[in-house]
Amino acid sequence: MKRILNNSITLFIMAVILMIIIPLPPFLLDLMFIINISLSVIILLTTMYIKEALEFSVFPSLLLITTLFRLSLNVSSTRLILTQSGNAGAVIATFGSFVLQGDAVVGFIVFLIIVLVQFIVITKGAERIAEVTARFTLDAMPGKQMAIDADLSSGIITENEARHRRSNIQREADFYGAMDGATKFVKGDAIMSIVITAINFIGGVIIGMVQGGATFTEVLQTYSIATVGDGLVSQIPALLISTATSMIVTRAASESSLNVDLTKQIKSQPLVLIISGIVLLAIAIIPGFPKPQVLVLSSILIFLGTRLLKTKAADDAAESEQYEKSQDGEPSTEEEYYRNIDNIYELIQIDPIEMEVGYSLIPLVDEASGGNFIDRVVLFRRQFAQEMGMVVPSVRLRDNGYLNPNEYVIKLKGEEIARGEILVEYYLALDPGNLTGQVDGIETIEPAYGIPSIWITRDKKEIAEIYGYTVIDPLSVLVTHLSEIIRVHAHELLSRQDLNQLISNVKKLNESLVEEVVPGIVSQGNLQKILGNLLKEGIPIKDMETILETISDYGASVKDTEMLTEYVRQSLKRTITHKWSTGGQIKVITLSTDIEKLILNAISKNEKGSYLSIEPELLQNIVSQLIDYINKLKSEMNIPIVLTSPFVRSYFRKLLDQFYPKAVVLSFNEIDNSVQIQALGNIAI
Repeated sequence: MKRILNNSITLFIMAVILMIIIPLPPFLLDLMFIINISLSVIILLTTMYIKEALEFSVFPSLLLITTLFRLSLNVSSTRLILTQSGNAGAVIATFGSFVLQGDAVVGFIVFLIIVLVQFIVITKGAERIAEVTARFTLDAMPGKQMAIDADLSSGIITENEARHRRSNIQREADFYGAMDGATKFVKGDAIMSIVITAINFIGGVIIGMVQGGATFTEVLQTYSIATVGDGLVSQIPALLISTATSMIVTRAASESSLNVDLTKQIKSQPLVLIISGIVLLAIAIIPGFPKPQVLVLSSILIFLGTRLLKTKAADDAAESEQYEKSQDGEPSTEEEYYRNIDNIYELIQIDPIEMEVGYSLIPLVDEASGGNFIDRVVLFRRQFAQEMGMVVPSVRLRDNGYLNPNEYVIKLKGEEIARGEILVEYYLALDPGNLTGQVDGIETIEPAYGIPSIWITRDKKEIAEIYGYTVIDPLSVLVTHLSEIIRVHAHELLSRQDLNQLISNVKKLNESLVEEVVPGIVSQGNLQKILGNLLKEGIPIKDMETILETISDYGASVKDTEMLTEYVRQSLKRTITHKWSTGGQIKVITLSTDIEKLILNAISKNEKGSYLSIEPELLQNIVSQLIDYINKLKSEMNIPIVLTSPFVRSYFRKLLDQFYPKAVVLSFNEIDNSVQIQALGNIAI
C-alpha cells in the first residue's frame, strides 16, 4: 500500500496522458471535473495558509500537473461534445444551463469576461511578479550568503544553522526560478481554452447541421450550452490556480498566514475604519444613492473602528504598565547592580579584536548613520579566509569619549596595539615616490604601512591623482589599518575554538586522517602552536590535509613543535613559492656558508627549547649588512627575502625578528623547483 502511495503521482500523470487518447464515458468525465475543481480549491487554500513560499515548494511541478490535467479534460470533453451531439456529462450541462439562463449571447459574454480576467489581469500579473522576484532573488543571493558568513563568524549562529540558511537561500532561488517558467503554462492554458471553446462551438454547429434532424436554433442551443459549460468547468479551476500562483509569488515579508496577517494589520489601524465610515456617510448625501446600504455599512465600519481603538489603547496602557514594572525591578544604582556576582563576570569578558573611535568617526562605522564599515570588514573576512584558511573573529566597535574626535584605537584581547587619526572630510594621498607635481595638504604618515602622505580636500582629489598620488578615502584607511593588524597578529587570534572548527571541516572530507593525528600523534595545543607558527610568518593554513599528513609522517618521532613546523613548511613549498615568487622567479638575499656554520655552532639547548648564543659584535655585523642590502634593493624587492639552509632557517628567523620583523626567511627546501632563484646579495662575515 505504501509503495502505491509513493508512486501515486506517477500513476496519476500516466492516467492523465491516457485520457487524451482514450475516450471517457460522460459519468467518468464528470468525476474528473469534480476532482479538478477540488484540487484547485485545495491548492488555493494552501497558498493562503502558508507563511512562506518554500512551505509549498512543489507548487511549480503541481502547476504543470494540474495544467496538463485540465488540458486532457478539455480534449476528452471536446471529443464527447463533437461525437455525442453536445452530451458531455452532467457537470458541463449544469454549468452551461446555469450561466446561459436561456440566453446564449449573455452566456458567451460572461464566459469571455472570465477568460479575459484570468488571462489579462491575474495570469499576466503573476507572470510579471514571478519574473521580477526570480531576478531579485538571484541578485540578492551573494549578499545573503555574506550575511550568513558574518553571523557565523561572529558566533550569532551555529554551523548547522548556517548550513540550513544557505540551503534555504538556494532553494528559494530555485523555487522562484521555477515559478518564472511555470507561469508560462498558466498563460498558455488560458490561450488554449479560448481556442478549444471556438472549436467546440463552431465544430459542433457544423456537425449538428450536417447530421441533420434538428433545426439551426436547436443546434445552436445544444452546442452553446455544451461549449460554455465546458469552458466554465475548466476555466473556474484555472482561475483558482492562477489566483494561487499570484498568492504564492507575492508572499513577501509575511510572518504568518494571509488571514492572520491581513486581520492583524487592519486591526492595527482602527482610525482608517472610522474615517472610511465617515466618508461613506458623506457619500450617502448624494441624491439617488442607496442610503440604507450605505448607512448600514458605514455604521459597521465606525463601530468596529471605535471598538478597536479602545482595545488598542487598553493594550498600550497594559504594555506601559508592564514596562514600568520591569523597570522598577531593575537595580537603581550601580552598586546594587553589581551586588549580583553574575553581573561582575561581564566586566572581565575580553573581545579578540576591538576598535574604539572618537565621535567624529562614528558616521564611518555606524550602520545607522549610513556607514558601511561592517560590510567592508565582512568582505575582508571572506577574502582572508580564502587566502589564509582562517576565519577572522568579529570586531567589536565602541565609541570612546576620551579619544580625540578624529582618533581611533585598535585593541587585541583588551590591550591597545595600534592607533591612528583620520580626517573624515578629507582624502589621504600617498606618495609612491614618482610624483610629477605637489599638492598642498596636511602632512601625515599612513598608519598601516608608514608611507609619507598628506590629507587633501575633496576638490584636490583629481589633480592629486594626475600628479601620481595614490588617493584613498577615509574608510579605506581605517579598514586597511585594521586588516594589516589582523594579518600581522593572526597567530594570536587563532583560538582553540577556531581550531576545533578547522578540524571539523577536515573531518568531513577525511575523517580517518583526523582521527589518526588528533590527539593520537599531536595534541590540540601543539597543533595550535604549529598553525600559529605558520600564520606568524604569513603561511596560509588552507591545506589542512597536507599539514595533518605531514604531522602524521613525522610526529611520532619528532616532538618539538618548531621542527614539526619546519617539516610542514617544506610540505607546503608550492604554497610558499606561489606566495613569494613573481614571474617565475624569486629574488633573495643569501647567507654565506661561514655564517650558517657559525649559527649552527651557536645553537644552545635547554629544557625550554633552543636559542642562539652569538657575540654582540658579530650579530651587529650580520644585521647591519642585511639592512644595508634591504635599503639598496628596495626598488627590486618589495618584501626582503632571506634564503638559508633548512637547519638554519628557524634560528635565523628568530634572530632577525628582533631587528627586522618584516623580512621573510625561507629555506631551499621550501622553494619549488619550477621557480628560478635570483640572489641579489650575500651576507658574509
